Amino acid sequence: MKKAYQLKQASDANKQVFHHPEKTSIRINKYLSSSGFCSRRKADKLIEEQRVSIDGTVATVGAQVSKGQIVQVDGIQISNTKSHVYIALNKPIGITCTLETDVEGNISDFMDYDQHIFPIGRLDKDSSGLILLTSDGDIVNKLLRAENNHEKEYVVQVDKDLTPEFIEKMAAGVEITNMRTKTRVVTKKSEVKQLGPRSFSIILTQGFNRQIRRMCTELGYRVLALRRERIMNIHLGSLKTGQWRYLSSEELSVLNKMI
Repeated sequence: MKKAYQLKQASDANKQVFHHPEKTSIRINKYLSSSGFCSRRKADKLIEEQRVSIDGTVATVGAQVSKGQIVQVDGIQISNTKSHVYIALNKPIGITCTLETDVEGNISDFMDYDQHIFPIGRLDKDSSGLILLTSDGDIVNKLLRAENNHEKEYVVQVDKDLTPEFIEKMAAGVEITNMRTKTRVVTKKSEVKQLGPRSFSIILTQGFNRQIRRMCTELGYRVLALRRERIMNIHLGSLKTGQWRYLSSEELSVLNKMI
């Protein structure tokens, strides 16, 4: 499998800081996720399995960690003082946004990064474009909680000529099935702009699984290509397919204010 490759940037481009509120102590699951060791969900599982300790005492769910305390997982000390990285990748078609290494084409193997990083949200295997990755589990949780309130922009190509009725219905909201609740819901209003006879851009503020594809299917269209161009203030820009870059300090500053 071909590996992702980095865009050349200024030497200080990876000196990134995302400001989290200072606290005298934090929950043990947040400590582990903010260290980049694992997600909060995985941390809770490790705690339940009694594999986590604080100053030599087995940790319990909800336990607090104060500055200076020693946290270990399976006897190995975990520090959350290392610098985090924040990455924008132009994901190719065929790469799956999972860290499961037994899945062919997983994003972890594709990035082959020398620090534990994970994707923020998802982008379908058969879609391409912008996906964010980080070692900062805290920002992952913040962004996922905010996912339904911030813009994500896509460019879509379909299998037949667009009509004014299609553009109007896509913008007004389309009734699809919520796969979690198995109920029918109408998607939020979105901004839709026709780009060509069979292509359009759409800005979403919610994130149902395969939402755009299912909206198009409901209206009798099939998506041939889908590329994400923007997440909030972060643009795909000139990144080539398979190429990644560090977020700029300006992007992080704006992002920090948005969430």
